[in-house]
Amino acid sequence: MSLIVQKFGGTSVGTTERIEAVADKIKRYRDAGHDLVVVVSAMSGETDRLLGLARAITDQPVPRELDVLLSTGEQVTIALLSLALEKRGCPARSYTGSQVHILTDSAHNKARIQDIDGSRVRQDLDAGRVVVVAGFQGVDEQGNITTLGRGGSDTTAVALAAALNADECQIFTDVDGVYTTDPRVVPQARRLERITFEEMLEMASLGSKVLQIRAVEFAGKYNVPLRVLSSFEEGEGTLITYEEGTMENALISGIAFNRDEAKLTILGVPDQPGVAHKLLGPVAEANIEIDMIIQNVAPDGGTTDFTFTVHRNDYPRALEIVRQVAGEMGAREVSGDDRIVKISLVGVGMRSHAGIASEMFETLAREGINIRMISTSEIKISVVVDEKYLELGVRALHDAFQLDQAPQQ
Repeated sequence: MSLIVQKFGGTSVGTTERIEAVADKIKRYRDAGHDLVVVVSAMSGETDRLLGLARAITDQPVPRELDVLLSTGEQVTIALLSLALEKRGCPARSYTGSQVHILTDSAHNKARIQDIDGSRVRQDLDAGRVVVVAGFQGVDEQGNITTLGRGGSDTTAVALAAALNADECQIFTDVDGVYTTDPRVVPQARRLERITFEEMLEMASLGSKVLQIRAVEFAGKYNVPLRVLSSFEEGEGTLITYEEGTMENALISGIAFNRDEAKLTILGVPDQPGVAHKLLGPVAEANIEIDMIIQNVAPDGGTTDFTFTVHRNDYPRALEIVRQVAGEMGAREVSGDDRIVKISLVGVGMRSHAGIASEMFETLAREGINIRMISTSEIKISVVVDEKYLELGVRALHDAFQLDQAPQQ
């Protein structure tokens, strides 16, 4: 018998019919002899509805009161799911984040988990109950309700799995696992049986929407085996775990892409110490996250050129800031482009195999795709290309690295 923490997202519990179906699934696991802790999100659309109510009152809700409001969404779901389980003869008990005592810091709307008291959960498990916990929320040392921000329910599930030393944390969602790339772009994309924490972190940070980065970081830190499964169809899903020797056979595990990119270029900046900070510091101070950066020193050695990328939503503000700063520094020209995308190859196999970057560049060149920027890490190669080439580039790379075929063992 094993202890499993399961998490069901908003679409999985979006209607009472879907909650009934989730209850059936949970009962099958329990009947198979597993102890279960179930973490749920608010019903699909409920958090947005609550936000809308708050904003109908004020454009700037007090963060503490907003957390009190938003936390009610999950409270509805835990009660309904517990009722559905009891109806099936499956003893269940629901808890809010504060009742389980998921202790967080006091950063309302984006709190971080500091500790979990698992004693009440263990008592219920010992009594034969399924424990149903509200995701996305906790409580600070002053007893204030807090919420964990985007991806908070995934983080709750992984944190509970770590605190309870669970055998596995299962994330049920609307897809049946992690794929080599988005099947909507490449119909031949293949579901991966397993992927490493490192690869999943890169995939998540580079545009893959299957799992939130915080949850993967937490799982990797505490070595919690993480499995992505479908709420709506049976299957083994994808197991996220530490690297094993057999994984070296796969040069590339997947292709991630991000449509939400924009780049800014500053030409002819005086080449002197501190120039990067003078240019990019004001952008960071405006809470704009900078991704890729390239600096080129001009042949005369007197000036330098900068190009960097930001999220497309931040582009107008970043361009405004850079134009002002560049003008003060005497730069020759400022330009921008918000019609670019980033395509990334991810795979731990890069550590032990050379030539992957060369093959990537050759593949894109054959398709007439010009690379505007390049960034690499130990297990990732990212390129920025024009937006119109996104799907062509992803498909060509998927074919070139034969990602539709399972690696040889």
